[in-house]
Amino acid sequence: MIFNKKKLKNKKISDCFTLPIVVIFIFYSLIIIRLFNLQIVKHNFYIALASGSQQFSEELYPTRGKIFIKDKKEKLYPIAANLELYLVFAVPVHIKEPEKTAETIAPILELSKEDILPKLSKENDFYEILKHYVAKEKVEEIKTLKIKGVEFIPETKRFYPEKNLFSQLTGFIGYQGDGKAGQYGLEEYYEKILSGQKGSLEAKRSALGSLIFLSDYNLEKAKNGADLILTLERTIQYKTCEELKNTVQEHGADGGTVIIMEPKTGKILALCNYPDFDPNNYGQIKDLNLFANPAISYTYEPGSIFKAITMAAALEEKKVTPQTTYQDEGFVKIDGHTIENSDKKEHGAVNMIKVLEESLNTGAIFAVRQVGVKIFKDYVEKFGFGKITDIELPVEGKGDINSLSQKEEIYSATASFGQGISVTPLQVVSAFSAIANKGKLMKPYLVEKIIYSNEEISEIKPKLIREVISSNTASTLGAMLVSVVENGHGKNAGVKGYYVAGKTGTAQVPKKDGRGYEEGVNIGSFAGFAPVDDPKFAMLVKIDNPKDVAWAESSAAPLFGKLAEFMLNYYQIPPEK
Repeated sequence: MIFNKKKLKNKKISDCFTLPIVVIFIFYSLIIIRLFNLQIVKHNFYIALASGSQQFSEELYPTRGKIFIKDKKEKLYPIAANLELYLVFAVPVHIKEPEKTAETIAPILELSKEDILPKLSKENDFYEILKHYVAKEKVEEIKTLKIKGVEFIPETKRFYPEKNLFSQLTGFIGYQGDGKAGQYGLEEYYEKILSGQKGSLEAKRSALGSLIFLSDYNLEKAKNGADLILTLERTIQYKTCEELKNTVQEHGADGGTVIIMEPKTGKILALCNYPDFDPNNYGQIKDLNLFANPAISYTYEPGSIFKAITMAAALEEKKVTPQTTYQDEGFVKIDGHTIENSDKKEHGAVNMIKVLEESLNTGAIFAVRQVGVKIFKDYVEKFGFGKITDIELPVEGKGDINSLSQKEEIYSATASFGQGISVTPLQVVSAFSAIANKGKLMKPYLVEKIIYSNEEISEIKPKLIREVISSNTASTLGAMLVSVVENGHGKNAGVKGYYVAGKTGTAQVPKKDGRGYEEGVNIGSFAGFAPVDDPKFAMLVKIDNPKDVAWAESSAAPLFGKLAEFMLNYYQIPPEK
């Protein structure tokens, strides 16, 4: 066979060009396929991956509002404040020697090396929290070491400077879900106002991890919480709580409550319960009942202090006068029940003043019979019993006056001297404030001003709820209650040189099953106001189950007298006598 040498040569040249072209074509095809896979098929995946390392997003936390009380000269004192501390965090991508760094800073932070080493060792991580609430001096100590990758952010911790003194009023900040929030007291009731509003920051990072603010970023500033200024006066609160604690301990009582209120406005000047707790260390409290506020949450049978309410209804309806008399046999029989006077005595012909002085159960029944059950119930409701006062605290009790809706006379008869119904201490002091305030019932309140972060001030004004009894009836009843202190069971509540009005009450404690009363257990209370012609304060003192005395005149009344004397001197009210 004869070959064409020229064609063979051309074919060899063509093959030499074809192979590289094919290789180049395959190479570029692979690149195109790879780019298609990266840019189209896995586009969202790599965007998210890039965002994770280039995007920065952080919540900005507001400063919580403070709670203040004042003194007589309007000087403010914080009772819930914020300690300025620091959050210590790591930027692991900047830490060259994780183990050495852990060994150095762990003792300063009072942590173990094992606590923080895993966090420092995350090579591609930009943010790891090491410890919250670190004191400034420890932060300064770490700063002197000049360790790259350990940073600090200011943060606050709730602090209660007065410790136990306002514990059941303020409540505390505790864990709730994934975060912290106000629990109990004013911290819970005003959570939204005190906490403010979170902000946020979204920005891009550089390759070194620093934030780039020259590019697009979103900043929504946090709005700090508002401050609360309370109606309470520091000196009055301190004296009240101190004397309450002493009285409870002196009598071996289970506990006690004192509320002092300004009758003309409804301002709460002092509110104390004992036992109490330190809200700075709430986590150490085993008895969670201590967190509740007995002054507004717990109900009890008021006993004979309720005779003042019964008498108010009878006087206002003109069914009796102070000089109206009845024949006291020492007992009354109703529906097969026999109700006796507490002293078990027969007093003969007595007037309504004597009924209050000697705290006669039969006299209270006489008065309620003159009024009638329906009208009596109306007055009880007008005075605010059976419903909440709507004070600025959570979980307020409303009491129970449902027995007054029963047809049988026995229910209104026992209610006339404070049995078979339940009330809160706050309802009692509000009702006596109404008598002191010429028959006008004011809404009790604790917060006087709210100061917002933009310096806007919301001032809370006194609020009249209703006129319960006339000014004349209030004055007449006030004089009768003065006679209780001057001549009756309330002598220990008196203050030399002043006309003090008030009423004792020794109440039995119902059994938990509702069948009868606990043997040998009682609650002694005294409610009143002074000076009678122009009352500056109304007060309720309640002592739970004193072990060494049987009657309120020996437990609650002396404490009332001691605090009343303090109040009259504090306000520099000249003697009336």
